[in-house]
Amino acid sequence: MQKVITDDLSALINVLPEHISKPLNQQEDISELVEVILDLGRPPEARFFNREMIITPQEVTELDLEYVVSHISSFGDDNRAGIERTLHRISAIRNRKGTIVGLTCRVGRAVYGTIKIIQDLVESGKSVLLMGRPGVGKTTMLREVARVLADELHKRVVIVDTSNEIAGDGDIPHPGIGRARRMQVPTPSMQHAVMIEAVENHMPEVIVIDEIGTELEALAARTIAERGVQLIGTAHGNTLENLIVNPTLADLIGGIQTVTLSDEEAKRRGTQKSILERMAPPTFNIVVEIQDRDRVAIHPDVSEAVDAILRGHPLETEIRWVDENGEIKKAKSVPAAIGERKTALKGRRAKDEKQPKLYLFGVNRAKLEQIAREMQLSLDIVNNPEAANIFITSKAYYRSRPQKIIDAEAANIPIYVLKSNTPNQIRQLLNTVYPSVDRTDPITAALEEAQSAVNQVKNGEDVVELRPQSAYIRRLQHLIAEQNDLPSDSTGKDPNRRVRIFRPGAK
Repeated sequence: MQKVITDDLSALINVLPEHISKPLNQQEDISELVEVILDLGRPPEARFFNREMIITPQEVTELDLEYVVSHISSFGDDNRAGIERTLHRISAIRNRKGTIVGLTCRVGRAVYGTIKIIQDLVESGKSVLLMGRPGVGKTTMLREVARVLADELHKRVVIVDTSNEIAGDGDIPHPGIGRARRMQVPTPSMQHAVMIEAVENHMPEVIVIDEIGTELEALAARTIAERGVQLIGTAHGNTLENLIVNPTLADLIGGIQTVTLSDEEAKRRGTQKSILERMAPPTFNIVVEIQDRDRVAIHPDVSEAVDAILRGHPLETEIRWVDENGEIKKAKSVPAAIGERKTALKGRRAKDEKQPKLYLFGVNRAKLEQIAREMQLSLDIVNNPEAANIFITSKAYYRSRPQKIIDAEAANIPIYVLKSNTPNQIRQLLNTVYPSVDRTDPITAALEEAQSAVNQVKNGEDVVELRPQSAYIRRLQHLIAEQNDLPSDSTGKDPNRRVRIFRPGAK
């Protein structure tokens, strides 16, 4: 398999001040340049595939930054700019006043031949989701997918290009996308709307979309798939398990819900009464995890893969890689290694760990611990994200994409996003992280206790006092009393506040 790389590298180097571009050009491995870092008051740095270097000891000045900014396009709402008709991306760092104090000049490359490893999947007509850590080559592969589908399969392909990363800067798309058409997005928050517009106005057979990251975008993707349009996209996260524990994007793989089984059904299945199940057919039929530039793990049937993970069954994954001769090799993953694939739902337990180590970011710890106590769970909450094997954050924090979340994704730590800090959402989180803990569902137990108290009162008891519970569970117990036409009240102070159910007139 031969790859042809085009990077228009001279166009990027030419926008740099001469005292930076000249020594950079003299590097023997200049073709392996990844990015140039320009931070005010620091020496400029160059990062290559296999090394880093200080380009010159001379510190970057405001004039240097202004020189680069004056030779590139304008920055958008996402603080990204480019060089017309190239794939290079320049990202800005600003101070509190909005002044640019740093630039990341990243080399964009069109790599022809990079999708040979998954070309049969792309040509199948099924929707394919690409996942992988930042910098592993998702966008590069996405660009080549668009070209192959448009030029070699002669399909009507439309690219929704949010930051001009796929088809380059300027109004004329980079030739790396072939005959595919490109729709630019005015601002990242409008990506979902442009996705729908592309289908409604331009009759594509294929939609290509990079970085699906919000609920609206996930919903738009489902709408597109339901209209019979093939979707090729990427999403935040490194593995299929990342999507399962991320409610914001779980709809891409069918959505996850908690289901309470009858005693008979739970016994037949050999599971606890509260289990996790897939809600609907997945938006994407196939998930490709890009492990390295020449190695991928494939889930050819997402429905089957998600169901297997939720049930804790061994999941066989197809591994493909390119050998030293350029030949594509295939193999099935060893079933014994599948236990490691269930780790996202169990907090990514290491082999020698007994329970998840949770790192909370923007989540109410006291409320989480209170509900954990009600569910008879012992939590291990760590103060350092590097010590965690599951990262829990809120919807607002996840959308703002702070550095801690970016670092967690890069470190392949599963991220669970709470839509809100409500008791129901927190219970769903804990049921997801601890799916196999042998325990009685506390809500079911509390409701059964309330029903038992109702029966005792109807059989002659004056007052029956229940065990202490949270406000949420007490409210449910009051409803059971009300449905049986019996009065009830709450007594005591938290955490010992509890419900009393009594016969009318007996209070």
